[in-house]
Amino acid sequence: MGTDRAEAILAALKARGETLAVAESLTGGLLAAAFVEVPGASRVFRGGIVAYATELKAKLLGVPPPLLSSHGPVDPAVAAALAAGARERCGADWAAATTGVAGPDPQAGQPVGRVYVAVVGPPPGPGTPDRVEVRELTLEGDRAAIRTGAVAAALGLLAETLAVS
Repeated sequence: MGTDRAEAILAALKARGETLAVAESLTGGLLAAAFVEVPGASRVFRGGIVAYATELKAKLLGVPPPLLSSHGPVDPAVAAALAAGARERCGADWAAATTGVAGPDPQAGQPVGRVYVAVVGPPPGPGTPDRVEVRELTLEGDRAAIRTGAVAAALGLLAETLAVS
């Protein structure tokens, strides 16, 4: 799943001397698996945190509890906070995150298929804030299709942000 794209991302980061981490909710480790399938991934991939339960998003990744209380776990700001938390806690230059609803039922007022992916990385220049990119998706299909689509979207956003073809 996405091995070619994951391989290209890891190669680009290796060439830049940078590292990567992930934070996952609905994908439950599939995004990390896409990276660790690549031989030599350990040179770049630092690790990941699967925080499936909402309270673990705060406890393990530092997502502000008021943000979770007011917006729920499926939110663009939560996706960005998940990525920022993984980046900080794993000591990586870059991090990607996934959150959303894979079904079969809606969650916290969000429909099945609503997914947010985020990428957080170092500032693009001196005196500028960290790079933060978030994408909202509406995916269709069963749980497996939504989770696979979320991984593909996260890989795509990461490749786009890093300018990897």
